[in-house]
Amino acid sequence: MAEVAHAPVPALEGIAGAGRYGRSDGDPGVIIGEVIAAGLATIVTRSDRCAVLGDAVGSAFGMGLPAAGRWAQGDRHRQELSLVWSGPGRWLACRIPAPAEGMEDYLRAACGGRAAVVDQSHAGMLLNATGRRIRDALAKGLPIDLDPRAFGVGHAAVTAVAHVGVHLWQINELPTYRLLVPRSYAGSFWHWLSASAAEYGLELEECVRA
Repeated sequence: MAEVAHAPVPALEGIAGAGRYGRSDGDPGVIIGEVIAAGLATIVTRSDRCAVLGDAVGSAFGMGLPAAGRWAQGDRHRQELSLVWSGPGRWLACRIPAPAEGMEDYLRAACGGRAAVVDQSHAGMLLNATGRRIRDALAKGLPIDLDPRAFGVGHAAVTAVAHVGVHLWQINELPTYRLLVPRSYAGSFWHWLSASAAEYGLELEECVRA
């Protein structure tokens, strides 16, 4: 009997539904969308293997390994994959949509024998966060400077907010950020985010599948 594919379950299911939160007049100042069906994996290597891993990733995906505090995307033919710096010799791989074969198999050709790859696709909640007041809302808890002179497109950070670990990277000038938090803390993070954005008006969109 063929295996039945199950649709991914949003981390916010049963916690928050699409709609308006906080201030209800005017356009929302903060717009949040949960990205589901994303493939996530952690790539870890030794310092003496970074160069050879970087060469293999460049050949396979058309990008180098991002430096500290940065993220990178594949070339125009393979833009589904992003690599986000996570620490020394450590990167988060994010592919939207997730590959049918799974992240470990997808990355094996480039990383096999050069790095350890651990699929994290079901372990995190991935959010798109944008809106004209998104910096103000995030500044209420993030201990980093999001001023565009200090943190812009291509920047990434590993930090915490409300005692919840957050992986953050900026993907455009609007600005739009991607936020990755542990799935088990989805409720706690949403409680903080919805309270922080309430005065600006928060719109939670339907889940984004790609």
